Amino acid sequence: MTSLKNRHPGINLGDMHEESGDDCEILVFGFWVFMMSDLIIFALLFATYIVMLGGVAGGPGPHELFEIKIAFGETLVLLTSSFTMGMAALALKYRQSMYRLVVWLVISLLLGVAFIGLEWYDFQAMADKGGVPSRSGFLSAFYALLSLHGLHVAGASLWLLVLLGQLVVHGLDTGVKTGLLRLGILWHFLDIVWVGIFSVVYLGGLV
Repeated sequence: MTSLKNRHPGINLGDMHEESGDDCEILVFGFWVFMMSDLIIFALLFATYIVMLGGVAGGPGPHELFEIKIAFGETLVLLTSSFTMGMAALALKYRQSMYRLVVWLVISLLLGVAFIGLEWYDFQAMADKGGVPSRSGFLSAFYALLSLHGLHVAGASLWLLVLLGQLVVHGLDTGVKTGLLRLGILWHFLDIVWVGIFSVVYLGGLV
C-alpha cells in the first residue's frame, strides 16, 4: 500500500486505516477521474451562459433580477459547509470520536439544505420579476447552470443522509469510509463551482 500512497498522495486514509487503505486508494482515485466529466459539463454551461449573457430578448437582465445579498448568503453557507465537511474528513482520518464525526456531518447536511432553500427563494424572487427560464436565452442559460449545481447539492445532501444511516447501522466499515471520502470530493468540487458561479454570474453580471 505504501507504493500506492506515494503514487496518489492526499487521497488515502493514512496509517490509522490499514484495513481499508487499498480499497480507498482505488475507489477514490477512480472517483476523481469520474468527477472530470462533471467538470466538463459545468465548463460547457459556463461557456453557454457567457455567450447568452446579452440575449435578454427585451426581458429583464442581471441588474433587474440578481439579488447580490442572497447570492452572498448562499456563498457563505456553502463555504462554511466545505469547512465542516473538511473537519469531518479529519475526524475520520485521525479516528477521532464517532460523536465528533457525526456532528460535523450533520452540520454539513443542514448547511447543504439551507443552501438549497436560499437558492429556491432566489429563484422565486426572480420569477416574481418575470425572470423565468422561458423568457430569454440568457435566463435559460442561467437556470441551466444554477439548477444543475443545485441538483448536485441536493444529490450530495441525500447521499450524506444515506451515509449517516449506514454509519449508524454498520459503523465505520470500509464502505462507509470510502463513501465519505468520495462525498467529500464531490462536496468541495461543488463549492469550487459555486465560487465560479458567484464570480462569473453574479458579480460579472452586475458590473
